[in-house]
Amino acid sequence: MDKKQLDDLLTAVILGVVIGGRLGYVLLYDPIFFITHPLEILAVWHGGMSFHGGLAGVLIATWLFARKNKIRTMSVLDMMSVVAPIGLFFGRIANFINMEIMGRATDVPWAVVFRGETPVPRHPSPIYEALGEGLFLFLLMAALYRWTNLRKYPGALAGIMGMAYAVIRIFCEQFRMPDAQIGFLTSWGLTMGMLLSGIMFIAGVVIFAFAFKKK
Repeated sequence: MDKKQLDDLLTAVILGVVIGGRLGYVLLYDPIFFITHPLEILAVWHGGMSFHGGLAGVLIATWLFARKNKIRTMSVLDMMSVVAPIGLFFGRIANFINMEIMGRATDVPWAVVFRGETPVPRHPSPIYEALGEGLFLFLLMAALYRWTNLRKYPGALAGIMGMAYAVIRIFCEQFRMPDAQIGFLTSWGLTMGMLLSGIMFIAGVVIFAFAFKKK
């Protein structure tokens, strides 16, 4: 890709993240509220973004970009999967600063009290996710790109990124409070984040397998 194509890809990805992330939150996390308050859909400054919705938006935007420029979609996704954790890291740090994601109550020495909420020490779950989804995942993907031949199989790195993120997210959900308007989906503690990450893991497996099956 030349510089103009990279600029176009960046624009497409930004639009995919914002539109997909917002629509994902609207449809999956609080549809009743937004049906009765449709203008709030546009009020993104009030918070409310879904990672999995943003991911879907990025996939669609990337596919449209690749199709227009006659580039393999999977090759573009492989490249993006190596650098995406950098954005995830800073996104989760922003979540912590803005107190957008509260952890579950705990008595661990590093517990924090979220200002403006009940004075209950909680897990700093956004920090856990920043370290897992951001730092660890970046080191993993960079190492796989640099020291393995996986980049020669379009889709392999993207599939691994999907599987790895899903596992890390499901683990971190153990320390994160579910969204108040949804709560737990089952009596044994399934959250919406776990459910969507489980689907994401299966999709990652399919993409990874397809990368080696296709000549």
